[in-house]
Amino acid sequence: MSFRLAAYAVCIEDERVLLARHVSREGGSNWTLPGGRVEHGEDPFDAVIREVAEETGCAAVVERLLGVDSRVIPAASARAGVEHQNVGIFYRVHLTGGELRPEPDDEIAESVWTPFADVAGLRRSSLVDIGLALARTRPATGHVAPVQVGGLIQH
Repeated sequence: MSFRLAAYAVCIEDERVLLARHVSREGGSNWTLPGGRVEHGEDPFDAVIREVAEETGCAAVVERLLGVDSRVIPAASARAGVEHQNVGIFYRVHLTGGELRPEPDDEIAESVWTPFADVAGLRRSSLVDIGLALARTRPATGHVAPVQVGGLIQH
């Protein structure tokens, strides 16, 4: 089993959420939250700010911790074909400057403000639904029920 610790930004303004379009090396794409791997020795708080800057071109500040999600992706569904656990730390984030742009030489093709009403119709990572549920419900435990994967919702 592989393991990954990641930090994700939930950036909401005017009934819209900031989403990033991830394009795989195989050519497929789906929408996700800005964020990614916490590097060895890096604080997740710092990682989410770094990831937002790298993926979107914008500076950000963390407003609050929203919660933590842990999921195991079966080998049959995992990109590498090996069972994989992802632990994601979700932060409410506010952009403070910069202009949205693609991630240079990497997998984020674009970042866009997406109306809440449009999210359900997008092919997206389950991380989007988890982040929005955490932002909407603000559970004291920092935990929401798992999101069912299938249809437009992917791992």
